[in-house]
Amino acid sequence: MSSHMCHESDSGTKDVQNIQTAQFKTMNKNVNSSCDSGRQSQHKKAKKDHGSTPATLGQKADVKDGALEKDAYSVGHERSIEVNVAMKKQAKKEAKSTHVDSHSSQQHLISTSAAEDENSEMDLYRGEEEIEQELIEKHLSKSVPPVAVGESQSSVLAPEDLQTYSKREWKGNTTKSRLIRKGYETIANIFDLRRVRGDNYCALRATLFQVLSQSEQLPAWSQDPDIIKIESDKDLIQDWQFPFESKRSKVELMEQCLELLKKRLQEAVQCKSPMERELICQQVFVGLDEEYELLEALKFLMLRNAIQLHSDMVKGSDVPEFCWLLFARDTSKCPQTLLTNHLRHVGFSGGLEQVEMCLLGHSLQQTIQVYRLYKSDTEEFITYYPSHHREDWPCLCLLTEDDRHYNALVPKSQTSTKFNKYGRPMWNQPSGGQSYITTRL
Repeated sequence: MSSHMCHESDSGTKDVQNIQTAQFKTMNKNVNSSCDSGRQSQHKKAKKDHGSTPATLGQKADVKDGALEKDAYSVGHERSIEVNVAMKKQAKKEAKSTHVDSHSSQQHLISTSAAEDENSEMDLYRGEEEIEQELIEKHLSKSVPPVAVGESQSSVLAPEDLQTYSKREWKGNTTKSRLIRKGYETIANIFDLRRVRGDNYCALRATLFQVLSQSEQLPAWSQDPDIIKIESDKDLIQDWQFPFESKRSKVELMEQCLELLKKRLQEAVQCKSPMERELICQQVFVGLDEEYELLEALKFLMLRNAIQLHSDMVKGSDVPEFCWLLFARDTSKCPQTLLTNHLRHVGFSGGLEQVEMCLLGHSLQQTIQVYRLYKSDTEEFITYYPSHHREDWPCLCLLTEDDRHYNALVPKSQTSTKFNKYGRPMWNQPSGGQSYITTRL
């Protein structure tokens, strides 16, 4: 009997050594001993207590008065489960504090936000980090009920210092980074930056913002009583696509867009202070249907102006130089193909090209003055769209880093910067010494 017990004891010790781990050696010792006792009791039912180990006896001693003895194997198995659960919980707790888990959570947050916004407009121009940060902010903002139109909802942000923006966004030391920073430095003492939402409407949006925020008198085209009547162009309108749904016909919807544009222009011109104009802009540029109705109205003005210019070309009348470039393209030989291949896609799958920026300025009877930062050390640093009326049409100032995305430029305080009667700034020499602005204003 004694030798048999020794044999069982040696077997139990070997089983314990195979199961236990270095981290939980002490914790698992009693559990394994109990499991060993349970297996012996199943094989030797007649001798119920014969194969019990000291650990099992210790468990029995701990049983309080008259309590029924539990099956040792069940207890050991339950404790093993408890230990495994505890180990898993501890591992999860430690993993959550690691950088990998934090990164994984952030990626999950981004992917969730991206899935929710899969039908929204694509941003083709901004950096990956900026897009990622915007997705995170959108996700967090959903938990807070909006009480008013705020900065996060605006498609044109508040004024920002150009130097501050430049240093934050162009930190590198590459040739392009230095060139872009140089361009920002050249105009930093004249303008502040107003960042515009970076979708395929950005050129139209930045231009419309400048029109509403700076116009002091109505342009001649807006005073035409027939401006909102498009019956003669209804055949072209059938190919139009709108970024919003409506039960109205396309002709009725476009007339509504033009009426709204005319109304907003009149309101802006009647404002008595820049603050009143700013309030109008805050009401318009919030990404709702009204904003897109105004942008579509600008596109239709471009189409109507293209029809007139093409007619003048056919008659042999004088037309601006950009018209020859506009209608020389294989994809825009006439107004119909211009609409089909270009204008109807603006805002959806593409933006405005440079020659179309000329058409936009000509349609509004405004000179769009663009600071092209990637050409800051060339004569093309400042480009006018179009250039033939820059002395007598009001000037709207935009900024681009790549001829794709456009932001708006607003003058700094009149006490620090002087402007001529056309709204153009009187230049100050940049801190670097030589000025790279070679185009006459």
